[in-house]
Amino acid sequence: MQTSFIVTFIGDDRPGLVEQLSSAIERCGGNWHESHLSQLGGKFAGLVLVSLPEDAAETLQETLKGLASSGISVRVTPASAVAASGEGRRISLAVLGPDRPGIVREISRALAAEQVNVIDMESEVSSAPMSGEPMFRADILAEIPQSASMDVLADALDAIAEQMTLEIDLG
Repeated sequence: MQTSFIVTFIGDDRPGLVEQLSSAIERCGGNWHESHLSQLGGKFAGLVLVSLPEDAAETLQETLKGLASSGISVRVTPASAVAASGEGRRISLAVLGPDRPGIVREISRALAAEQVNVIDMESEVSSAPMSGEPMFRADILAEIPQSASMDVLADALDAIAEQMTLEIDLG
């Protein structure tokens, strides 16, 4: 019988880090299914969904913990067999505006108020082309329950956009 785990890792960014992790997973009989990996602040971090024979789970955990000696911090978490309901509607948000503290907090608060589940989010701060001003950009994929009001959510996001001088496109 197969079992699945989410492997979360972070280490100093360097060539060979992914190979080291994937080799350790393969040595334990694991199969790398999905991943989200990214370079952030001089570090390389990621989430990996792996499956392996149930009797190899303990070996996987011990093998990956052993990577700490090479500077990779790893956490292994059993994956849930129950997926999200998927009964809602998928929505996307594109956010752009001058960077300032609180943007993610305000938007996530508005989403939570309508029981919107964030599925994927990517964000970055970069320099505006003409002024060099720090600009915040985020792309969010989420699921809103059928019972929730898109109008209420749109109004809340519009208020945030106005207050924080942002463009928030809800699609």
